[in-house]
Amino acid sequence: MRYIADLKEDERVTEHYFCKQKQSLKSRAGKTYLSLKLQDKTGVIDAKVWDLTNEIQSFEEHDYIKINGIALTYQNEIQLKINRVRKSEPNEIDPLDYVPSTDKNIDALYDAIVEYIRSIEDPFIREMMELILVEDKTAAEAFKRRSAAKSLHHGYMGGLIEHTLNVTQICDFMSGRYKFVNRDILIAGAILHDIGKIYELSDFPENDYTDDGQLMGHLIIGADIIEKTANRIEGFPNDVKTLLRHCVLAHHGEYEYGSPKLPKTIEAFILYCCDNADAKIKMFEETIENDRSQGVWSQYHRMLERNIRKP
Repeated sequence: MRYIADLKEDERVTEHYFCKQKQSLKSRAGKTYLSLKLQDKTGVIDAKVWDLTNEIQSFEEHDYIKINGIALTYQNEIQLKINRVRKSEPNEIDPLDYVPSTDKNIDALYDAIVEYIRSIEDPFIREMMELILVEDKTAAEAFKRRSAAKSLHHGYMGGLIEHTLNVTQICDFMSGRYKFVNRDILIAGAILHDIGKIYELSDFPENDYTDDGQLMGHLIIGADIIEKTANRIEGFPNDVKTLLRHCVLAHHGEYEYGSPKLPKTIEAFILYCCDNADAKIKMFEETIENDRSQGVWSQYHRMLERNIRKP
């Protein structure tokens, strides 16, 4: 298979890809064309169908398609100009070729999360965590498979658990270095801060927002999971439940980034800092790894609002 990450300028491409996005647009001259985003396990590429001839057979978003085209450079990025396209037959594709995945062992990541849960001393918090991520096998499997984001960082299968473990490890490091920190609250908040993403995002290969994701978002969903699970445990302290829910609701840190509340406890603020650090550093890492521009400077990163110097 010819993977997206390996495509070169002026290369003729005949290959099967997953159609992640399909839009029918009009050029300045009023001509209708198709704008696509195609995906395999190595990345996503923009593609254009300028001439809607009989060689362009019917297909829909989220179909696997076979394309024939040429790789061109547009604004320093490789893009596909497609001349022919049809839906792929089931026996022509292996779905694993189209699912980007962490290079880490997902079961080992999960085992590390479980060890952190077992390290929580508060019996109420520990029981709640076990109900959410150990006893609920469906949630645990979704937690292993989901991405941490649609595209911004850790946007691959296993990205959610990888990001969660990173944040938990950093929070654990921070917990022993400052006064007044309740480690149990901080570790539980770190593990659960993105738990709502198992319902906010769909499984691969789509990795797109669900109705719950669009209408509520993972902060609200995560806070609801804590509320409902804590209510199942007799005698669960209401103040502890509120502190945990606050960690989840405030972990984006600022109103402009979607937090309904600013972090108002030391645990919530540490969680915000650690989550932000891991997400932003991963953006640097992924940009350095994937940028195809010449020289030591990357293309401008819109989220980070800067160019990045590559090693």
